[in-house]
Amino acid sequence: MIFDATIGERSVRVEVQEHDGRYRVNIGGRALSIDFQDVGRGFVNLLIDSGSHEVGVERLAGGAFSVQFDGATHHVELHGAARGVAAGAAKGASGPARVTAPMPGKIVRLLVEPGARVEAGQGLVVMEAMKMENELRSPRPGRVKDLPAREGQTVETGALLAVVE
Repeated sequence: MIFDATIGERSVRVEVQEHDGRYRVNIGGRALSIDFQDVGRGFVNLLIDSGSHEVGVERLAGGAFSVQFDGATHHVELHGAARGVAAGAAKGASGPARVTAPMPGKIVRLLVEPGARVEAGQGLVVMEAMKMENELRSPRPGRVKDLPAREGQTVETGALLAVVE
């Protein structure tokens, strides 16, 4: 999954890939290995490379977050690809386009029903992963042929969420 993020005044590209139960995260060209555990009260424990950090995450209006990390509070906004414009879609030149889970998470909302006509970039499914909601969108115009995702369902990387033809 690819995110464009603004942290304070700085913009960075963030790429996240799940691998063997951990996450490979590339932030502005810096590669990190991250594992996390939700400890409640809006905090997660992050194991970043070899260091452990307790991080506070609070969702703000408009897709922004207040993140408490290493004694400082950072304002983080997610843009463009962070909303899932190209995330989780596998498609060929022809045939159905399969939208799959880009990482383990929980299905929060279904935005369409089977049989619905959709436009390219239209939201299909909202998934929560790593304390962030991500809207996975249709990679092309068409009709929702299949929607195996269910609200409240926990999914693994690569799980089929929707098929658009």
